[in-house]
Amino acid sequence: MHILDISIMILYFSVLIIVGVIGSKRAKTADDFIVAGRNLGHFMYLSCLAAVILGGASTLGTAKLGYQFGISGIWLVVMIGLGIIAIGLFLTNKIFNLKVLTISEMLEKRYNSQTRLISALVSVIYTFMLTVTQVIGMGTILHVLAGWNLTVSMIVGGGIVLFYTILGGMWSVTMTDVVQFVIMTIGIFFIMLPMSISKAGGWGSLKENLPASHFELGNIGGETIFQYFLLFTLGVVVGQDIWQRLFTARTKAVSRGGTIGAGLYSVFYAIAISIIGMCAFIILPDLGDPQNAFTSIAMVTLPAGLLGVVIASVVSALMSTASGTLLASSTLVVNDIIKKYIGPKMSERQFLKTSRITTLTIGVLAIIVSIWIQDILVALDVAYAILSGAVFFPIILGFFWKRVTATAAFYSILASMIVIIVGLVINGPSSTQPILYGLATSFVVITAITLLSSNKDHKNESEVKQDIKSKADMDTLAN
Repeated sequence: MHILDISIMILYFSVLIIVGVIGSKRAKTADDFIVAGRNLGHFMYLSCLAAVILGGASTLGTAKLGYQFGISGIWLVVMIGLGIIAIGLFLTNKIFNLKVLTISEMLEKRYNSQTRLISALVSVIYTFMLTVTQVIGMGTILHVLAGWNLTVSMIVGGGIVLFYTILGGMWSVTMTDVVQFVIMTIGIFFIMLPMSISKAGGWGSLKENLPASHFELGNIGGETIFQYFLLFTLGVVVGQDIWQRLFTARTKAVSRGGTIGAGLYSVFYAIAISIIGMCAFIILPDLGDPQNAFTSIAMVTLPAGLLGVVIASVVSALMSTASGTLLASSTLVVNDIIKKYIGPKMSERQFLKTSRITTLTIGVLAIIVSIWIQDILVALDVAYAILSGAVFFPIILGFFWKRVTATAAFYSILASMIVIIVGLVINGPSSTQPILYGLATSFVVITAITLLSSNKDHKNESEVKQDIKSKADMDTLAN
């Protein structure tokens, strides 16, 4: 990299650290640290939600798929976008009324404390593995462009995210996400996309030189598209990192409009990155590792200065997701395990201190696991497979089927999680079968136990009202 590009990257990292420090001044309570005081307006909310859902796999992974399969590479991120849009259309009003910090806390209100604990454990695995994917992505970019050792690159990238997340929690994450969202948008849509198409000879050159299959939406295969639906559409609907952003909205209108907007932005992002991958196929037809498609085409296409901006945009996508999932992991551990079972009477000050220590611990572990795995799509598949298969039906049926019992939800999560983990071990992390088996197990168990339970096991209206202790929560969970 040219010295100008390196200078831009250093400047960018410095800005993030400064913004993170500024954000830390606002993190004075648990709500400030975890959900930014539930006070975000339209632009900040949309920015931080779009930033958290578009990370390393969305950028590097989609460019890789675009290189290999053409426009059909959009499906990974499109399925994420569809999941976000579905939340905006059907769930934001219900979620907004909950006034909780985690999905697991909601499940306790709907079911019982055992369901809260097991769902928290499942969600921690999911958010932790998502953090790992982003650290791998940051390490890959810095390794390819700066020529640093891959391990050192992961430590540097992960370390910066860990630093500003510990400082200010969601306020620091939100303020850095706004910067990252702007950089992402400029870098991808206004610099990288048009210059990649120009370098490849224009759209006509793509039509002439790419295989015809690269312009078929189904080229990647129906089975893979269905797998992406199971993993990502269902997964984001019940993801703690997504819900935690939903809790930051100031009003229902902000929550609904911003969520739908972020989902639509994801679809356009998928198209742009896939086309960049297609351009890379023409410009670099003999690329050894397709996972390096984005960074490689950036290096041969962009002049000094612009390269630094675009690389900053990609690093932005990874850092924003990493900070969000890291904070989500910490929140689950502190709110649903430590506070619930070890320190139920902890003060605000103790909660903040415990959150920062837990964030540090999880961040260090994520960097270690990233160095061990080093494959971004493998880590992503494991994360979404466990989440989608294990907790989708207990959460969704908990909203829309009043008769579901706590016992049914608990054993549904437990049984499906075991089935998924065994399936991943036997069939490998890229197989669709473990997710299907997990979803089927979850649905059968929760339905069978609920229907076979006697009426006395079902929470009636007064019992639910007593558990939730608020009219808003009662309306949200029972209607």
